[in-house]
Amino acid sequence: MNQQRIALVTDSCADIPPALRKKYPIYVIPLKLRFHDGEFLDGVTIQPAEVYRRQKEEMPQTSLPDGAMIEDTFCQIKAAGYEKVIAVHLSGGLSGTHNMVRVIGQDFVGLEVVTYDSGSGSLGTGLTVVQLAKYITEGYAWGALLRLVPKLIAQTKVFFCVDTLEFLQKGGRIGKIAAVAGTLLQIKPIISFAPNGELINKAKARGSKLAMEKMVQMVRDYYPGHGQYNIAVAHGGAPAALKQIKTAMQTQFPDYLDCLEGEIDCTLGAYVGPRLLGAAIQILPDI
Repeated sequence: MNQQRIALVTDSCADIPPALRKKYPIYVIPLKLRFHDGEFLDGVTIQPAEVYRRQKEEMPQTSLPDGAMIEDTFCQIKAAGYEKVIAVHLSGGLSGTHNMVRVIGQDFVGLEVVTYDSGSGSLGTGLTVVQLAKYITEGYAWGALLRLVPKLIAQTKVFFCVDTLEFLQKGGRIGKIAAVAGTLLQIKPIISFAPNGELINKAKARGSKLAMEKMVQMVRDYYPGHGQYNIAVAHGGAPAALKQIKTAMQTQFPDYLDCLEGEIDCTLGAYVGPRLLGAAIQILPDI
């Protein structure tokens, strides 16, 4: 049920599974990656496995979507009969995508477009977009949806366990000494999003098993102990480990309403490298 003709827009860093993108009116704008031999569209003309293979020799550059691609997305939405758009995008601390969509959307004739900076990425953005899709299906009014978005964003927390500091160091996001020490000692950093939307190191553990346990505990510590919630897990080139983190999260949070399961996109994968795991929780606001 979508009598108000509301569509959702996000970007390729939301890591929403294809089945959910088809089920709901979710339109995804791909970010871009550049290697020496050309430019690629995240999740369209290049997939994460190819990025991981290539980044052993070359760190890609990431960039915003084309303005024409954003306009074309709005044209598709309008042609499909939608009248309103809620757009939720990757943290402004990592990308200017949100601002670019906002500027183009406010001038687009025929659609009412409201944009939000998720302050997050991957699971954080994806959880918010999918929950909004459910609200739309349930018949929530436009005004109510706009009031709920900031609450969903504020009450969504995501953590990532990174296998190595190497790629964060190559991308200039941590110091070289820390990267070398971390590699030698098998230190696995756990990162999240700071209030300004940038990636921040929140904790560390020695070895993958302890890092996974620590990350799940950090999600548990964030949960206040009451209220309905969704959970989410994701991986970057580590499908076997994904099963472990999913089991751990479902055990710790047995009363979840939904469990979103995704794969880290090319853009974020380029930042952190392969064998990444993510875990998140979204506490639903009181209606």
